[in-house]
Amino acid sequence: MKNFISNVSTSKAAMVVGVAFITSVLIVTLVDDFLLANFVVPGDTEALERDIRANSGLFGYAVVGYLLVLALDAIIGLALYVVLKPADKKLASLAAVLRVLYAFTLIIALVALVLKIIDVYGYASIKLVGYLFFALHIFVLGYSVFKAAYIPKSLGILLVIASFTYIVFFVDFHLPEILGAIIMSTMAVAELSLSIWLIVKRNRLPVESR
Repeated sequence: MKNFISNVSTSKAAMVVGVAFITSVLIVTLVDDFLLANFVVPGDTEALERDIRANSGLFGYAVVGYLLVLALDAIIGLALYVVLKPADKKLASLAAVLRVLYAFTLIIALVALVLKIIDVYGYASIKLVGYLFFALHIFVLGYSVFKAAYIPKSLGILLVIASFTYIVFFVDFHLPEILGAIIMSTMAVAELSLSIWLIVKRNRLPVESR
């Protein structure tokens, strides 16, 4: 794996980040808006448990979809390492490790839930740990992007701001619906902006790490 990553060019890695992220967004949209359209809003754990029992078939497809998304997340983390290591190898490594930890934490939680090793309450607790890894990843990613001379600093700032919005997963602020929507949009726009920029500008990225 180490040799494979070292042989991937920054332009190819940038394309992988962009395509993988956009693909994951499409899968999540399909799962949330179609497969789980009749499920309760996440957060009501007791009702979610009832819905899982009542819609086990749909839940199975949703699990497969989410596992694909998490696998893409791990790939994105490794590809981001290749893109960012010319600016700062240590920061790039930290950002990659945090994203991979997030992906594997949620994969373990999902598998444990499906195998009934844990209940939805246990899943919710483990998922929070995963979101902690992800929030830290976005912060480190934003700082790495900000330091990279070959990527617009505005993208780094946007990512850092987005990292702080993940506090809504840890503290129940009872936010108005529109404010919650704005926060969720900020999270999505930050990564989507970076992904699109990397696809468009992939051939202008530095080739050699320092």
